[in-house]
Amino acid sequence: MTVTAVIGSQWGDEGKGKAVDFLAERADYVARFNGGNNAGHTVINEFGTFKIHLVPSGIFAKNTTGLIGGGVVIDPAVLIEEIEMLNKAGIGVDGRLWISPRSHLIMPYHKILDGLYEEAKGAGATGTTRRGIGPVFADKVSYNGIRWTDFTSDMFEQRLQMQFELKNKIIVALGGEALNYEKTRDEYRGYYLKLKPYIKELFSLVQDGLKADKNFLLEQAMGTFLDTDWGTYPFVTASTTIPSAASAGLGIPPKYITNVIGVTKAYTTRVGAGPLPTEIKEYDSEVYKKFGEVAATTGRVRRVGWLDLEIVKTAVQLSGVTEICLTKLDVLSGLKEIQVCVGYKVSGEAVRYADVDAYGLDKVEIVYQTLPGWSEDISKARSFDELPVHAQNYVKMIEDAAGVPVKWIGVGPEREATIRRQSQTQHGIASTGKHRLAMTA
Repeated sequence: MTVTAVIGSQWGDEGKGKAVDFLAERADYVARFNGGNNAGHTVINEFGTFKIHLVPSGIFAKNTTGLIGGGVVIDPAVLIEEIEMLNKAGIGVDGRLWISPRSHLIMPYHKILDGLYEEAKGAGATGTTRRGIGPVFADKVSYNGIRWTDFTSDMFEQRLQMQFELKNKIIVALGGEALNYEKTRDEYRGYYLKLKPYIKELFSLVQDGLKADKNFLLEQAMGTFLDTDWGTYPFVTASTTIPSAASAGLGIPPKYITNVIGVTKAYTTRVGAGPLPTEIKEYDSEVYKKFGEVAATTGRVRRVGWLDLEIVKTAVQLSGVTEICLTKLDVLSGLKEIQVCVGYKVSGEAVRYADVDAYGLDKVEIVYQTLPGWSEDISKARSFDELPVHAQNYVKMIEDAAGVPVKWIGVGPEREATIRRQSQTQHGIASTGKHRLAMTA
């Protein structure tokens, strides 16, 4: 049995979707344990290109069962759309996708309040996705949340009506338009009926799986430094993103999580407001254009920067990362020189990430190391030895700084564009390629 958590070691968008997709080949269960549809994982495989927000990215593996834990907040309309998309593409999820009845629901007033709160903050806005994530988590911890269990206990209408009376007052006070209770009630009853076949208490399933030595792959939403406690607060998400959240969100005791894979992009990106110490602001530069990306969830252009090893090292130590999956190394091809942040200073003294807050992080002095780049196209490389020597040295430098091995290297967006540096038997969920889904439609 292995229980492996896959986390992003930066500010999200590291390529976790691709990593989970190929790692799921040997997983019996792949599970989302935190966040909501503010996460967007892109998967490119033989079925096509998919942007997934709630369904675990490993659902494409033939013998894998997908779990959405109670720590995930759900927009039912988005989930239904994803299920329909996957079924239409021939990836049948019926009977192998289960949703915890403990998961909280994103309601229309959460999304409206998310936007109104951001507008009210003015220049102090934190750059939320406006998907209702913050307000639904606020309701969860203030005992105002609505869960799937409310439908089975006949409490749905009572709780919803109470929330409407409260939330409409706040919405109107902030300049918004009051919502219609009856419309939302009927809409969400319809969602429940559509998703009812997928809703199942996961506790016994998970515990029985652990006893039976099944392999679990736990998929993080967002990234380490969007964690509510350890991220660049207040420019963070509303949930815990480090592996400890998997224990709470899925009911897996911490002692079982023995492998933690830190997905690390070869450079750094961030969406929305908040510090990005190595940010490149020369928008006409070759580097900025090479690193430029668009977020899968919001469609916003990502801010970009050089690789920040202080951030990566902190993530490794914080989450107990045992191995790294390095993504998008191919994007660096063609650069004559590559800058890498190897540390921070304040007033000439070395500091760690944890020594400064979010507002101080933008003011630290960055200690850069300049490395030679490479001109070769590495997208066809399938072994470490096929990489140019400078690319190999870049990987080794990350290993030395992080203190853990880089076992996977992404050299392109497709699943097969991955260098696997471990043996087939070295890791419990190592890729074999034998358990892929067959196209059914």
